[in-house]
Amino acid sequence: LLCFFSSSPFFSDAICNFVICNDSSLRSQPIIFNPDFFVEKLRHEKPEVFTELVVSNITRLIDLPGAELAQLMGEEDPKLPGANSTASGFFRSLMSLKRKEKGVVFGSPLTEEGIAQVSQLIEYLHKNLRAEGLFRVPGNSIRQQILKDALNSGTDIDLDSGEFHSNDVATLLKMFLGELPEPLLTHKHFHAHLKIADLTLFDEKGNKTSTPDKERQIEALQLLFLILPAPNRSLLKLLLDLLYQTAKKQDKNKMSAHNLALMFAPHILWPRNVTANDLQENITKLNNGVTFMIKHSQKLFKAPVYIRECARLHYLGSRAHTSKDDLDLLTSSGSKELQPLKSQKRSRLDSCHQEETQQRTEEALKELFLHVHNMPDSAKKKKLIRQFNKHPTALTPGSDVPTSPAPRRTRSRSFSGLIKRKVLGTPVILERKSRDSTPEPVRVSKENIQLLQKCGSPAHMSQAKLKSLEGQKEGSCRRMRARLLSKDSSSL
Repeated sequence: LLCFFSSSPFFSDAICNFVICNDSSLRSQPIIFNPDFFVEKLRHEKPEVFTELVVSNITRLIDLPGAELAQLMGEEDPKLPGANSTASGFFRSLMSLKRKEKGVVFGSPLTEEGIAQVSQLIEYLHKNLRAEGLFRVPGNSIRQQILKDALNSGTDIDLDSGEFHSNDVATLLKMFLGELPEPLLTHKHFHAHLKIADLTLFDEKGNKTSTPDKERQIEALQLLFLILPAPNRSLLKLLLDLLYQTAKKQDKNKMSAHNLALMFAPHILWPRNVTANDLQENITKLNNGVTFMIKHSQKLFKAPVYIRECARLHYLGSRAHTSKDDLDLLTSSGSKELQPLKSQKRSRLDSCHQEETQQRTEEALKELFLHVHNMPDSAKKKKLIRQFNKHPTALTPGSDVPTSPAPRRTRSRSFSGLIKRKVLGTPVILERKSRDSTPEPVRVSKENIQLLQKCGSPAHMSQAKLKSLEGQKEGSCRRMRARLLSKDSSSL
């Protein structure tokens, strides 16, 4: 059984090689497939493409001016509140000196090793969530220092031995977050989180209301969490899940989601070296934002569906799936394979272009046919009409346009003509009309009249019917010729 919960490059490569493998021996083994597999793969292999994809959707949800967008992308240094203020200078300098005492874990930039050490504290607190005033009541400073030294040195710690209290561990966890060089949500994201608090619903007239738009706020947080550094995102997930479980037992520990937000907002969201006076205009937004994160933490670490689809299409495209795991991914999410956005637009443009071209062609043919029909009778007109009749039926004008006469008159082979030719021996003198003369109507025999009455007028007769009519006439002529020859032979 294979589980994928880590965002480290090692695990990404391992899962990538395993899932796309076509080895038949692995197909029968049950696999828990990470629905964000292609998202993590794209983040690891092509971070620039991944960041551009996510940030473009963030700007769709929240309005970020040019400077704030550049800060989010890391193109400019973050401009934080209180940076130019001289108030509380002593307090900020004291906090800065305190963070200079770096250890292997505490006071150092966030690393996988640091997360592995701190995860022991989180695991222990999950077992002791009923302690009243958890994260609010301070622990014993001596025990905290012992525990801190042990974590910095990498010494194995048995927290279940009873030597440490849950309040000691909870306070040490807050201390670790407070001594990070920057907040867990990073300085680059500070202004974006302020804008998320302003996402509210609209009324029927399109005016903003004071009711928060929870769906858009969740979507914006999902996107922001996607572009956090991998260690920050991993620790944030562990922390918010711990706080979520703590708030669920507030009847025992007296710590609601809002109370926990007041304890942790300065550590995970407030910029470093600032005071409450620096944030007096936004402190309510920040606290409410952390409260919202705690309440909806179980939804915030899933990539939006459209991000999953874009990442999947980036690797698979419209090609056939090479493994059953890829098919399972699609059926589990219940989504059908979609074409890329560019190909959809291109197909729509091509179809519209074809329809317009076809419509213009038909209109031009109708105009040309009317022009030829209104021309005086001449050889040129006959030639043009014959060319029109050679076109397939799909290109000929509609029934609302006057149709041309039959393209070619068949030679009359009446009964009297056959008698003159065979019995009397006198050739049939046919008057050839000049090309400039007006065409006379074709003389039609009784048999042809009956056939025409059944098939319709020659003007509306199709080419196939005319050919069948000519064939019938030729057959009757052959039969009559045979009879006359038999009579001649008998008389001789």
